Amino acid sequence: MGRGPAVVGFRRGRPQSAQAQFAREQSAKEPSGRSASARVSKTSPQTAVALGERLARYGFPAGHPFGIDRHGAFQREFEQRGLAGRVALLEPARASEQELLWFHTPEHVAFVRRSSELGQGTLDGGDTPCFRGVFEAASDVVGTSLAATDWIMERGHRRAFVPIAGLHHAARERAAGFCVFNDCAIVIESLRRRHGLKRIAYVDIDAHHGDGVYYAYDADPDVIIADLHESGDTLYPGTGSETERGQGAAQGTKLNVPLPAGADDGHFGLVWPLMLEHVERHAPEFIILQCGADSIGGDPLTNLRLTPAAHHRAAVDLARLAGRLGHGRLLALGGGGYERGNLARAWSAVVEGLLEG
Repeated sequence: MGRGPAVVGFRRGRPQSAQAQFAREQSAKEPSGRSASARVSKTSPQTAVALGERLARYGFPAGHPFGIDRHGAFQREFEQRGLAGRVALLEPARASEQELLWFHTPEHVAFVRRSSELGQGTLDGGDTPCFRGVFEAASDVVGTSLAATDWIMERGHRRAFVPIAGLHHAARERAAGFCVFNDCAIVIESLRRRHGLKRIAYVDIDAHHGDGVYYAYDADPDVIIADLHESGDTLYPGTGSETERGQGAAQGTKLNVPLPAGADDGHFGLVWPLMLEHVERHAPEFIILQCGADSIGGDPLTNLRLTPAAHHRAAVDLARLAGRLGHGRLLALGGGGYERGNLARAWSAVVEGLLEG
């Protein structure tokens, strides 16, 4: 997730009013709060996938790489593979302002709300355009990730996938890199505040370093991070050096794995076991996987060359690890990915991995 190579960047200037349809839809005020409602088959699936028009609304106008068509691209592949009949289908839900404030500052939440009403300019100085209704659309991403988390926690030994989610660049006080609110971090806060968990693992295989999560918790010894990404020497946000291992009491609980441009499944196969060992050694009570598809070869904004097989392996291995740890809890979040065929295949491979693991 995020913009392209650091030497080029993604700048498309002032956004157009191309999301008029979303302004009309968002003008009908939908109720706040969240319901983890699901369309469940008689076999009581162990895996859930969140899909729905409200989730699809999170996307940007005027030819932006993070467009509103990403949800549909995944859903078509997901259905063509016959996966819809093998999972519980979760409805999108909206986060409350209180839930947004578990991680974000009141000033940031208020800024996004005001900007959403105006529908002009950008939220971060260039990469994340504003559009009318962006506050509601971003709140739906967070709420859906929270609903998937609740679904897992209420049932135990479950896995879930939310495709339009994993907005890992947003910091407490600002938007960044196509990310308005950081649903990954708000899920971490929910697991602590609502569900009483202590130690949580965050694993990230998006091409971009998950800086919004990493620096929020770099001094927290109970958030275990393993982040594989393209080196900051060639890609936004330019962070995530292997020397960054956590601060103070959290030293050693963080693992950054920067890969050179052009790294492929062979590179992944060498470093992935180290990431698994790192996570397992700390015995988390819940695992989050940010499985951005922009690490797949051919993405227009990045330079890695993984295949969907890497994403499938990550999902299988983490699902099995969660089982070995005794709780079976794994939440996968879609993250980046700007070549539509890539994200459709990679995310469908993740769902297949959750089913197999």
